Amino acid sequence: MLLKLTHLCATYCRFCFRREMVGPGAAEPLDGETLDAAFAYIETHPDIWEVILTGGDPLVLSPRRLGAAMDRLAAIDHVKIVRLHTRLPAVDPDAVTPGLVQALKCEGKAVYVALHANHPRELTPQARAACARIIDAGIPMLSQTVLLKGVNDDAETLAALMRAFVETRIKPYYLHHADLAPGTAHLRTTIEEGQALMRALRGRWSGLCQPTYVLDIPGGHGKVPVGPGYLQDGEVEDPNGGRHGYPPEA
Repeated sequence: MLLKLTHLCATYCRFCFRREMVGPGAAEPLDGETLDAAFAYIETHPDIWEVILTGGDPLVLSPRRLGAAMDRLAAIDHVKIVRLHTRLPAVDPDAVTPGLVQALKCEGKAVYVALHANHPRELTPQARAACARIIDAGIPMLSQTVLLKGVNDDAETLAALMRAFVETRIKPYYLHHADLAPGTAHLRTTIEEGQALMRALRGRWSGLCQPTYVLDIPGGHGKVPVGPGYLQDGEVEDPNGGRHGYPPEA
């Protein structure tokens, strides 16, 4: 489940599908009775295995407030995984202080931090050092990226970004097809263009550099992979476009 602790971010992205819910003037951070009700819901639903802290950006909270939330999750036995999605290491790396890193710890839980970055230039030496502070503390990191026209919709740029993630010890996770947020049509590619980019990555760059290309189905129906298919009519296509029977004839 998602737990939105705050509606504030360290930076506001033009393409954000939550653009009308975040920023100055947005709802106040969860606190008091509202926050208690959220944790009570988690506590009384034993089928909740993973909690994703999102918003807004949960890492803009003070180490005290973030640590308090992690302590409350640590006390819920059936929650095994805590994931935090953030832009902070890329846009304000100095804010990733030792105190903030310590606040990410959640006793008895597996904690993952997902970094959102869309261009290799975002992974500056300072950003990589901020990520290293998180990873060296024993917290693995994943990536998520939005496919954006004119920003990362060519194979060389996208591959450079995925390589930069891997070099930073971040496993590429999701490449999102851009959502249908109002005012963002000029930033969206077609799904076919995204599939062609995924084909371009396959076979040319390490398997570590391959994200899953996903579409978040409008209406809250979930994410599904929409990458290209390689197996059809008893033939499998190799990364160079050759087709081969499978299983092969004896």
